Amino acid sequence: MPVSPADGEDLARAVGAIYEDAEDALLQRLARALHEGIDLPGWAEDKLRTLSSLRHAVEQITAALQRDATGAITEAIRSSYRRGDRSAVADLMLPEGQRAAALRDLPNAAMADRLAAAAVAEQDPVYLRILRAITDTYRHVVARVSGGTLLGVTTRQQAAQRALDQFAARGITGFVDRAGRSWDMASYAEMAVRSATGRAAVQGHVDRLQDMGHELVIVSDAPLECQLCRPWEGEVLSLGGGFGAHTLHLTDARHDGVTRTVHVAGSLSEARAAGLFHPNCRHSVSAYLPGVSTRPQAPPHPGGATYEDTQQQRYLERQVRAWKRRQAAAFDDDARRRAGARIRDYQGRIRQLTAEKQLPRKSQREQIGRAR
Repeated sequence: MPVSPADGEDLARAVGAIYEDAEDALLQRLARALHEGIDLPGWAEDKLRTLSSLRHAVEQITAALQRDATGAITEAIRSSYRRGDRSAVADLMLPEGQRAAALRDLPNAAMADRLAAAAVAEQDPVYLRILRAITDTYRHVVARVSGGTLLGVTTRQQAAQRALDQFAARGITGFVDRAGRSWDMASYAEMAVRSATGRAAVQGHVDRLQDMGHELVIVSDAPLECQLCRPWEGEVLSLGGGFGAHTLHLTDARHDGVTRTVHVAGSLSEARAAGLFHPNCRHSVSAYLPGVSTRPQAPPHPGGATYEDTQQQRYLERQVRAWKRRQAAAFDDDARRRAGARIRDYQGRIRQLTAEKQLPRKSQREQIGRAR
């Protein structure tokens, strides 16, 4: 049974929902703190005096987020590793007795725990960033509104809503991945956990194969592939160190006993370093069995969709979430209605794209703020 980084996507999505709920709660708390008494004299001075109250509320939400996320991430990584292990057992087509014995334990349970600990530690910067982002925005809005009101440019509520809209559209940002790209909090957390669950699934698969003495895997041919993955599609890879492309002569006594020449494109680690199994990758690997495994070939996408179309869908999903954050930070019904109109517009564009290109619509990627 092939294993793919996408196998842990449902687990990562569940973790991402925890961060989205927290971000939604933080935006609502920030909007409420700013809106209280906004039409009264001395509003700016009062806001600065009550900053400590906001800080306390943010710290409470952050502590709850960290507690919930740590448990969810740990369980997601362990579950993903076990899924990879189970898929390898299925791959090897073992006799019933051997299969039952293999399923009773993990070949490297300590590895699953190390991967989980690393994934949890990777989220530490998120919690440190939250308090600063919220309090900095609070001070910025108070200063901006005070200045605008003194100049007679606009009302306090309009100025505050405009500044808060800009913050909500971006989300709590400042999280930068290894490629230098900036992410909002919930998207970063989900991306990081999705990558970690993907690594865990593949590692569980690899550990089991090596434990059973198998050193070769074959890469799937996935539709809508990107340029990074395309060179590795259908290729046989070794599970050992970096050997580069080479040829092996293999005889499989379990099947027909014929010796076959197998081209090995490189190692799995080399392929991953070159971009295979990047975030959102849909490729999988399975055990390569001479005389049994065949080179995969994916049929053309029925709707003629391309990788670029999938990226356009991701962009539209991000816009829906951005406007839902603005809706959560709205001071009044008019602002909520305006945000709702933009949400519906972007959702309509998603429906059109997915219908035209026959892409699956992932409505869960358009959501924020589920009940905790």
